[in-house]
Amino acid sequence: MSGEWMTIMPAALFCVLSMPACGTQSRSEAAVRHNDVTADEVVTALEQAYGVHPGERRNHTKGTCALGSFVGDAEVSEYSRSALFSGRPVPVVTRFSLAGGNPKARDAEKSPRGMALELRLPDGRLQHMTMINTPMFFAAMPRTFLDKMRALKPVPATGEPNAEALEAFAASHPDNSGQAHFLADNNPPPSYANSAYYGIHTFKFINRGDDVTLVRWRFVPRDGEKQLSRAELSSMPNDFLEQALIDRAQQGPVQWDMLVTIGQSGDPEDDPTIAWPNDRREVRAGTLTIASAMAQAGAGCERINYDPLVMSDGIAATNDPVLLFRSPSYRASYSKRERGQ
Repeated sequence: MSGEWMTIMPAALFCVLSMPACGTQSRSEAAVRHNDVTADEVVTALEQAYGVHPGERRNHTKGTCALGSFVGDAEVSEYSRSALFSGRPVPVVTRFSLAGGNPKARDAEKSPRGMALELRLPDGRLQHMTMINTPMFFAAMPRTFLDKMRALKPVPATGEPNAEALEAFAASHPDNSGQAHFLADNNPPPSYANSAYYGIHTFKFINRGDDVTLVRWRFVPRDGEKQLSRAELSSMPNDFLEQALIDRAQQGPVQWDMLVTIGQSGDPEDDPTIAWPNDRREVRAGTLTIASAMAQAGAGCERINYDPLVMSDGIAATNDPVLLFRSPSYRASYSKRERGQ
């Protein structure tokens, strides 16, 4: 896919897919209050936009596995009692991915890249983190996500989305504009190792005294952030991201620093389309190290459902309707691919 379609597509996509919800009743009530969309509707819309690829994720379909560890900074215990910040290494199963439901998508397309982490804590619990390389999402409500996927449904005669439908979507969903502008202004990276990844949602850190702090996090690459040139956007091969990461990991550890932004009163906690002001305090929370990378077929990340509501004690969700909706959507997709559908 190329041309005008490629300039519109980037803002369309993200991860709506992977295990059971672990929200409290109050979170479920919030999701119902803000949401008139079902998980099955979203999964169906993704299938109509990208086709059905049996046994595959419905979104962020094209991906690469990696193994490594995370060492949290013990000073973060001031904000969170999570075992993630014990200062001891925690094994991590990572999945890097390309947004969208096309398993053969071009690696140079202007769409989000994803990094999902399953951190395996010493107490036997898990902490999931699902991130993309844009500072904001394109939907403040699940309805926006659903409407965009429906607008992306190809016209049978051309095999491409209806331009008028996409224009109508953009005009009627202003929450889509922030990510669309970011993707238009920033070319994708030449390697997964050269991208920062943002948690987008606001979470709660809870310390041993039960004090709650609103936070957002991102992972910044020690290899530095890089972008493809305009010429490279059209000249790069269809597939290069996976091999670039495998080659880089063979040269030595690939690392990212986890930075946590501390929220202030008035910062939006339930809208992932709005970035927080740049002057907010940041603390270094730890280091992610990738030791090896490999194709996902048969590898550790392939069958993990990276549900963002799988969290350790000391980290909790806010009432962000998109965050709360992701869990049932992931579960619906996961169930289908586990059945080979």
